[in-house]
Amino acid sequence: GNPTLIGVGVVCAGLGGLEVTIREHFAGYRSHTTLLAGAVFVLTTGLLFYAAGQVLAVALAIGAVAFAVAFYLARRAFQRASGGLSYKISSRS
Repeated sequence: GNPTLIGVGVVCAGLGGLEVTIREHFAGYRSHTTLLAGAVFVLTTGLLFYAAGQVLAVALAIGAVAFAVAFYLARRAFQRASGGLSYKISSRS
């Protein structure tokens, strides 16, 4: 019933899922480009809005640019790791 403990649990679960996502993506197993870029967007926007005290509209705009850059870089990294594929839906051949 403690909200702080629930928040810590949610953050730990999210970090665990993100860790698996990062390993699968950069090993070329499955493409998680959008999820990784979305995590960059949330982190950037949250830091700018809460930590830096930036106006929400500006934080969202900068977060959108960070998403686009992260998406491009993550897609390129997956292409290198998977042998040229830009996405992989299933690991079965």
